[in-house]
Amino acid sequence: MPRLALYALVVCALAVAAAVVSFVQGNFLGVVWVLLAGLSSNMAWYYIRRAKAEKATAQG
Repeated sequence: MPRLALYALVVCALAVAAAVVSFVQGNFLGVVWVLLAGLSSNMAWYYIRRAKAEKATAQG
């Protein structure tokens, strides 16, 4: 797994945890954390797919 994808997954997990804590405390700032989680998960998928595509072109 590419390093940037791993970092994006870590950020996604932390953002989800922060969103849960915010909503439990009654703070609607958790919406921002949800948006950050969505963005970071999309970044992780992008880097994973890009690495797979580069690996496929290198092999064939």
